[in-house]
Amino acid sequence: MNLDALLISQDTALFGVLRSALEKISVNVHVSPELLRSKDLLAKRKFDAVIIDCDDLQNGVDLLRTLRQTQSNAKSVAFAVVNGKTTTQEAFESGANFVLQKPLTPVHAARCFNAALNFMVRERRRYFRQPVDMPLRISLPPNQEVTATATNLSEGGMAIRILGKLPKEAQAQFRFTLPGANISLELKGQIAWADGTGHVGIRFIEVPQSSQYQLEKWLTDRMQSEMPARLQGYAALS
Repeated sequence: MNLDALLISQDTALFGVLRSALEKISVNVHVSPELLRSKDLLAKRKFDAVIIDCDDLQNGVDLLRTLRQTQSNAKSVAFAVVNGKTTTQEAFESGANFVLQKPLTPVHAARCFNAALNFMVRERRRYFRQPVDMPLRISLPPNQEVTATATNLSEGGMAIRILGKLPKEAQAQFRFTLPGANISLELKGQIAWADGTGHVGIRFIEVPQSSQYQLEKWLTDRMQSEMPARLQGYAALS
């Protein structure tokens, strides 16, 4: 499992420099030269990093500003590539985490992306979902208890399969044991979505610090097993 970056640019020379630097750190580069197609991609697909050619692509800076308003990529690591029109300060104020200056050399590109890699791995872990087939118990007020099965698990929530319905507004207590770890967790959650067929999305709203640590560690271990060796140390440190 490599990381994914989206380059929004029409500059083939820039793509050549960035592709070489990113491939060395196990990051796949997807290129979108058109503004409308880029907006559609950012609305529909999650990327660990988004690189925007701010000055040599029409309305590039505006796209950088709106990136933080997208649902899928609001917290993605953003790189602004500037060429004399946009200042470094303006790029940061528009939402960039890192700024690259044209003409971009392979050395400068490698330094920037190596510095940013830890942030990209951390972002991947934030939305990483581990498939599971995990039984859990759900306690509902006042004294109701039901069983369900979790089908995936992340830092912020999980998808479950359940017979019957859960009250949409009620907060529930979820108890489960992490597969392969023999670690029991108990936390509060609330329905984020339901498809009407027994599949429900749960958003965690209250997680004890010790449970948060155990959950993050468990997810990191699973994510590392899918990552190239080049990224595994960063996943452990993030």
